[in-house]
Order: sequence, then C-alpha cells, then structure tokens
Amino acid sequence: MERLRNKIAIVTGAAGGMGAAEAHLFAQHGARVIATDIQCAKLKAWVTEAKKDGLLIEDIKHDVTSEADWNKVVDMTLAIYGRIDILINNAGIFPGFFDCEQTSKELWDKVIAINLTGPFLGCKACIPQMKKTGGGSIVNIGSIAGLVGGNGVAYSASKGGLSLLTKDLAVTFAKDKIRVNNICPGGVLTPMTEDLLKQPGMEEMIKNLSPQGRVADPIEIAWGALFLASDESSFLTGADIPIDGGAVAR
Repeated sequence: MERLRNKIAIVTGAAGGMGAAEAHLFAQHGARVIATDIQCAKLKAWVTEAKKDGLLIEDIKHDVTSEADWNKVVDMTLAIYGRIDILINNAGIFPGFFDCEQTSKELWDKVIAINLTGPFLGCKACIPQMKKTGGGSIVNIGSIAGLVGGNGVAYSASKGGLSLLTKDLAVTFAKDKIRVNNICPGGVLTPMTEDLLKQPGMEEMIKNLSPQGRVADPIEIAWGALFLASDESSFLTGADIPIDGGAVAR
C-alpha cells in the first residue's frame, strides 16, 4: 500500500539516521522526495542506490540555517514537481549534556540556529506553497528533551521552542488545511549518537531512559513520521508525540 502516493515531500537532514530512514520510507510509499543535507557525498551515495531500486528521490545540498538555501530548495522542488505537500524538519544537532555554565554563547547560537531557526525558516518557505495547493503536513522532529529537563541547556531550549513553534503553526494554519505535529524521540541509534554511546557509562544511561531498556532504530521514528505525513492522521495537529519507548511516561 502506497500511503503517500504522488505526495511531494521535502526531508531535511537526510544524509543518514532518521532523515535517511524517513526519506527512503516515504519514497517506498509512493512519495516524490527531495532529500537535503549539508553532507552532500553521504547523501548522494544512498540516494543513488535508492534510485537504482526505482525510488523517486532527488538530493540537494542545503544549510537549514540559510534562508537563501531554503528558497533554493523550495524553488527546485516546485520546478521539478510543481507543489509541496509534506515538510519533514529533521535536521538537528545534539552537542552533549552541557549545562548553562558549560555552554558558550557560540554553542548556544549554533544549536538554536539549526534546531529551531532552521524549522522556522522551512515552515516560512513552504507554508505559502502549501496554502496555494490546498494544504499539507509538516512534521517537526523534536525530542523528549523538549518535554523534560536535564538534557543540556541549549538542546533542551531548542527542542522546547520547537514544540511551541509546532503548536503556534498548527493553530494559525488549521484554516488552510495545514497540519503541524512534533515527534519527540528518545534515544535513537544514529550517526550523531554513535560517538556519544561510546563514552563510558553513556550507553547504559541512555538505554535506561526507556522502560524498554534500549534505543530506537531510525526506522521506528520514520514510521511515526509516515503516519503524520499521510492522510491517515487528518484530524491530528499541534501534537507532541513521544516515540521514546515510554521514557516520559515515568
């Protein structure tokens, strides 16, 4: 069953991890996907293989903190496909569990720029196009760090801000049939977290965050994004949805 048949989707941060899983899964379910990242070689490598399997995916270099880059991605998507139905704001960074005293302004600005300003710019660029074609679905990839404290001051603030950005957009653009939701993963095995898990005691700590006693596979987040991107979730908007093995249920 092609749950996104003929939908046009932009997925950021798609060179690996959750973004690559989302972009690949969406294409398997009938979407035409624009996959973006600043890691061009890594992105192109898997997209090239996916195309050999007949999946409709295009890769574009994209810095999500750049408004000019967002305009370029939107213009290229419209040139190829004529519209935008889905936006997945997946690109993000986790700098580590640095508290307020340990966090420089430079680090704070970088985390906020990628994790919060990037999704804002993406929504700003894509929403006008979604309005023209009768609606769409935006899925932000947040974190349980946006719901509970103790996960690093800059990261927590960026993901908490993303949660409220999601709600504000959902309320404002419901009249335009644009839905906006926020997935809040717990620990996920991605290239970004692999080095973190190698630190002494860190793997056990992160696994123990979840009652299931493990971290997620990226595809487990991608399935949630697929549901939110599809028409199956037509009455769901403005929600924070933890996909965390029960971590915030404690």
